Amino acid sequence: MQTKKAALGSAAFFVLAPGGVAGLVPWLLTGWRMERPLPAWLPFQVIGVVVLVGALAVLISSFARFVTEGFGTPAPVAPPDRLVIGGFYRHVRNPMYLAVLSLIIGQALVLGQLVLFLYGALVSAAFAAMVRWHEEPALRRSFGDKYVAYHEAVPGWIPRLRPWRPS
Repeated sequence: MQTKKAALGSAAFFVLAPGGVAGLVPWLLTGWRMERPLPAWLPFQVIGVVVLVGALAVLISSFARFVTEGFGTPAPVAPPDRLVIGGFYRHVRNPMYLAVLSLIIGQALVLGQLVLFLYGALVSAAFAAMVRWHEEPALRRSFGDKYVAYHEAVPGWIPRLRPWRPS
């Protein structure tokens, strides 16, 4: 896939997928109204802002990797030509899913909307199921031993502190 097409496809998928899951649905659930479930909620709001900024940086970087390293998109309809294992992917196999979940949790903290914690748990279960029963088998079929080695070396959900270096 050409770099320009991959970039446009990734940008469109970014708006649709993470934009919908971590933007539209939280807005529909909360109207982005602030609540204060506890009297001293301000420290949680500050943590939420930090989580939001960090998660957005990870998400954008991970999407960019699909264009620059994978020569494709994260969208199943236009997958990458090469296995994406650089950047945050050297620490954890699912940085995009973790970033989207962090965006939901960050909003829950900033807004004080406890319903977003429940929504985050549901999204987490859906992501885990999709990875386990769709993405991992598809990656094994597409990239074979290279993906198997990566899968064995890099954890799926809890990032490793030191980046993995393929041999």
